[in-house]
Amino acid sequence: MKKIAFHWQVLIGLITGILFGVFLKEYVPYISWMGVLFLRGLRMIIIPLVLTSIISGIANIGNARNFGRLGLKTMFYYTTTSLLAILTGLFLVNQFKPGVNADLGLIKKVDGLDLMQDSFGGTLIKIIPTNIFEAFSNGDMLPIIFFALLFGFFITQTSKKSSVFMTDLFNSFFEVMMKITMFVIKFTPIGILGIVSKAISEAPSITEFAGRMGIYMLTVLVGLFIHAMITLPVLVKAFGRVNPFWHLKNMLTPLITAFSTASSSATLPLTMNAVEFKSGVSNKITSFTLPLGATVNMDGTALYECVAALFIAQAYGVELTIAQQAIVVFTALLASIGAAGIPMAGLVMISIILSAVGLPLEGVGLILAVDPLLDMFRTTVNVYSDSCGAVIIAKSEGEILNDKTN
Repeated sequence: MKKIAFHWQVLIGLITGILFGVFLKEYVPYISWMGVLFLRGLRMIIIPLVLTSIISGIANIGNARNFGRLGLKTMFYYTTTSLLAILTGLFLVNQFKPGVNADLGLIKKVDGLDLMQDSFGGTLIKIIPTNIFEAFSNGDMLPIIFFALLFGFFITQTSKKSSVFMTDLFNSFFEVMMKITMFVIKFTPIGILGIVSKAISEAPSITEFAGRMGIYMLTVLVGLFIHAMITLPVLVKAFGRVNPFWHLKNMLTPLITAFSTASSSATLPLTMNAVEFKSGVSNKITSFTLPLGATVNMDGTALYECVAALFIAQAYGVELTIAQQAIVVFTALLASIGAAGIPMAGLVMISIILSAVGLPLEGVGLILAVDPLLDMFRTTVNVYSDSCGAVIIAKSEGEILNDKTN
């Protein structure tokens, strides 16, 4: 018997959850526990996944050949485009306001937010932990991310023997955590069933719920469209000096694959082939920038995380100041760097952001229903951004072998 595709499993869980929430409210307590267990599973993997992914990623970057100028250019591009994507999402979510005044029955659940208790400066100071084990215990994500970045960097500064050992060790830890993460993700359909059924049963209006989710999806999709069709082409034209539409045409095969698989890592071989043999970027550039980009460059994911976090805050009736939104932007940027190129990695990373800023993790239930579809779109943007980066960096290094300037 042919196995049902995962996205169809998620859709079945979503529809079943809606039906229970609307027509079988009295039975919701008997299935809502599945959502609780799923959220506990997410909480379980957050800290070890972030720690191992960031340490492993930074350590491997440090060991790459010729990291000097080329590496700095690559990381500058990835950081800049991710920040532009986040700011695009931030602007749109404040304009569309998908969660503001949404009567979804959630406000009563908020019991104080860490984000509201500290100033922006105070939060920045607390990024440096006085006791990293206390941060692990309390789930303070920003100090943990900072420590992981520091730890990964200084692995590269040790002797060759120690560096190789520690890099291999954390690569192995990360591989194990990826296996555990994928195990937890497999339970997404029944997790959605439990969470959505409870959310629908408690929402005053199913029409209001569906309408707000539609506005939320539109906000994310408009943001992804602006970044992919305006921001990135402008950068390619201005700094890569190639025709952005010509490059986009060259990337159609990997982009379609990225959309269908929702995995930038699975698409990597096709991306490297298209960038090198169609867009004319040298192997030196593609072999360095694209594998790195599949790990740390997540423009679409970063934009989505920012919109999702603010949507959840709005749905809970929490009004964030500009300084507090800046914390979300900063966390989204760091989280996007740590996001792995696997299906639904953004689901894990939004859990990290909510934990970092003190918003209830139960808010994930609002976005789980539409996450698989949005995952396909944002992964496509992630892959396209990687390819644009390769073209721009190749041009700056004189490594474009098939130059199209018009």
